[in-house]
Amino acid sequence: MKTISILGSTGSIGVSTLDVIAGNPSRFKVVALSAGRNLALLKRQIEIFQPEMVSVIDSDHAYQLGEILDRPLAVKILSGEAGCAEVASYRGVDMVVSAIAGAAGLSPTMAAIDAGKDIALANKETMVMAGGLVMDRASSRGVKIVPVDSEHSAIFQCLAGNNRREVRRLILTASGGPFFNLPVERFADIRLEDALRHPNWEMGRKITIDSASMMNKGLEIIEAMWLFGIDREQIDVCIHPQSIVHSMIEYIDGSVIAQMGVPDMKGPISYALAYPERIPGALPCLDLCTIGTLEFLPPDPVRFPALDLAYGAAGKGGTAPAVLNAANEVAVEAFAGGEIGFGDIPLLVKEVLESHRTQDIESIADVLEADSWARTRAMEAIKKGRIS
Repeated sequence: MKTISILGSTGSIGVSTLDVIAGNPSRFKVVALSAGRNLALLKRQIEIFQPEMVSVIDSDHAYQLGEILDRPLAVKILSGEAGCAEVASYRGVDMVVSAIAGAAGLSPTMAAIDAGKDIALANKETMVMAGGLVMDRASSRGVKIVPVDSEHSAIFQCLAGNNRREVRRLILTASGGPFFNLPVERFADIRLEDALRHPNWEMGRKITIDSASMMNKGLEIIEAMWLFGIDREQIDVCIHPQSIVHSMIEYIDGSVIAQMGVPDMKGPISYALAYPERIPGALPCLDLCTIGTLEFLPPDPVRFPALDLAYGAAGKGGTAPAVLNAANEVAVEAFAGGEIGFGDIPLLVKEVLESHRTQDIESIADVLEADSWARTRAMEAIKKGRIS
């Protein structure tokens, strides 16, 4: 039986992971969970899965959790960054599911790698910010990193049994979100509820907004570079509105291998948890005859400038991807809070990137310093009310 720790258990990936585990009690056991502020959901998870350890956002929430838990439940309650790191590195864990959204997932994921835990990686920001450091550290400790993002899981599966030196390019598919047919002149009218109306996937708020702007795909380009050791020039993006083909690989002989399935994150989650095995019945059967048509379209760089921003940051390397990610996180929160418009998101990211002097990365401290600088710079631009 494989023992599991989940970072971000109350988020969409965390909840889906627990659903997969609940359906396979002879394969997996939850021993540790970390969450933020959703104590009611965390309480139910503790009651069902009975982990040995949990961590929450801060000491106040840890106290509140202790008050609402039934006394017979024997669970160690921790809090803050230190608590999350302890959940990530807990001695009784075989695999850590890294599902905390955003830059906050970097430090606990590194703690898990340092402790020699295999990683089911759903936090793409970890690779965007510090991919080189992460891959080097994982290699030195014999840690397997199995991607959970549907696109990278698809690439991972398409690579199985093949020679990576024979790869010509990776083709990441994107649904296009709710706006891939919307005229650019109407972007100024986009509301938060519009951006959260994803046509195919059930995801958390931040990643749903990123999908609408296609910054999510930009981050995935950088993640794929590090996960699969491939140049950015060998990674293409294709709009696929049906979200059935999750990504493809083209080999040097012209052959293209695609991984398909219904759009449900339980598929890549179950594959990561059980790797190198597969779990029977993880997904409903795919009926291509019923679907009928699969469409593939090029992304519009005018409608989705985030892709070019990501390619540019990837080309600069060093601290640029961390700055890209941090500025985008601030921009998304500002849009969600009504401070800026949807079309301002890539403009703000571009402004911060252009004002940044890219530095080499030697340590996680370098990454965190760049992240902090970018957040400060982005918030200053928002306060001034002049995003160019």
